[in-house]
Amino acid sequence: MSIEIKAPTFPESVADGTVATWYKQPGEACARDEHIVDIETDKVVLEVVAPADGVLKEVLKAEGDVVLSDEVLAVFESGATASAAPAEKAAAPVASAPAKAQESVQIKAPTFPESVAEGSVAAWHKQPGEACTRDEHIVDIETDKVVLEVVAPADGVIGDILKAEGDTVLSDEVLANFLVGASGATVTPEAIAPASAAEESDEDGVAGPAARKALAEAGLTATQVKGTGKGGRITKEDVDAAVKAKPAAAPAVKATAPAAAMPALGADGRVEKRVPMTRLRATIAKRLVEAQQTAAMLTTYNEVNMGPIMEIRKKYKDQFMKTHNGTKLGFMSFFVKAATEALKRFPAVNASIDGNDMVYHGYQDIGVAVSTDRGLMVPVLRNTEAMGLADIESTIMDFALRGRDGKLGMDDMQGGTFTITNGGTFGSLMSTPIINPPQTAILGMHKIQERPMAVNGQVVIQPMMYLALSYDHRMIDGKEAVQFLVTIKDLLEDPARLLLEI
Repeated sequence: MSIEIKAPTFPESVADGTVATWYKQPGEACARDEHIVDIETDKVVLEVVAPADGVLKEVLKAEGDVVLSDEVLAVFESGATASAAPAEKAAAPVASAPAKAQESVQIKAPTFPESVAEGSVAAWHKQPGEACTRDEHIVDIETDKVVLEVVAPADGVIGDILKAEGDTVLSDEVLANFLVGASGATVTPEAIAPASAAEESDEDGVAGPAARKALAEAGLTATQVKGTGKGGRITKEDVDAAVKAKPAAAPAVKATAPAAAMPALGADGRVEKRVPMTRLRATIAKRLVEAQQTAAMLTTYNEVNMGPIMEIRKKYKDQFMKTHNGTKLGFMSFFVKAATEALKRFPAVNASIDGNDMVYHGYQDIGVAVSTDRGLMVPVLRNTEAMGLADIESTIMDFALRGRDGKLGMDDMQGGTFTITNGGTFGSLMSTPIINPPQTAILGMHKIQERPMAVNGQVVIQPMMYLALSYDHRMIDGKEAVQFLVTIKDLLEDPARLLLEI
């Protein structure tokens, strides 16, 4: 028995649809409720299924054809088998149906956590028409905290780039179109532009499927055509008129990035270069200014004799590296362990402020400031009370390498109850570090400088380092701050105290 397969009944707001994909061809057997064709409308893609077990006899609407509500799409032979379908009828529709285009998918921005409102496109590593392999790095999205990598969803080619370098993007916003399975040699500007046009007009909701198809074939966007239909809607006739009026020109690929900042002459005729501040650096500046404006910040100073630590390091560094698989013994691990012990003794320094509440933490998560080309980052060592010197050193090295390569994640930098920053690596002899909110204190390390010191009535040259503790006076009294810093000094000058916890 022959049955007509019809398009779905469209709602009043949908005028027509387009045959997107046939999954069965004339002469092929189908099972009841098997998916056989997709109908694309302005809003959704509708699936049409087989009405019974049988054979698809004749396709009346090929892929790309416009169909109305309840219009007949094909003839279906119920109860038939594949051999029962007439061969001559099966061949004709297949020959007339256009070849299925390569699948176009959207490349989207990552899903940002609640604490991140938006990001910006930092750099495109691929351009339209370039081939990509699955999971290949194609674009960087810079947020207030980290740079996120977006990779290719499959083997294929970058289509149209919708967000250029410097553009602001929201969570899951579309960045570009991607042609799955295509190769760089087969993709042309003509193949890229229609995908973009269809996407833009789809989002604008100003053109139906037939008009979208005509726009794609003509290489036009909805903004280039004046609609004469109801409510300014673009019709196929509007597209035809625009094509006739358009002067002949070679299609161009959409520009993907603004021109690089070039040196220019200032008001006095001398060379200047103006470069926009990165999102990460702007956020760092905002947070540091906010900390100075909202916290009652004071700084107390002391100095520590680094001789005992240097002696231990010199004596055991080779054995330490051999024992711990190449991990080098540095100074930072001693400071982290000393700070951890001091934080246990002075809980207010390990606390944070949340509105009018003071939050005391029963753990020690210490952030270590890392300088990168993109700006200062503060990844966090979790539960330092349970970490050994080798664990601390290897983790810090991992942070430094990933920070240099822009691979630090948001999880690496969330939280933290205390921060240590080391300006001494750049030669700083003395500085006043700024608190990292909502923390209440930060320890600053500096350059080791040999200085004459009075020891037991004798002048002795010793390797000294100035220490600075900036703290929020709303949470920490001066007495606690000074005693905290003296505790760190004592632990470092007599490292056995770290083992004995005294």
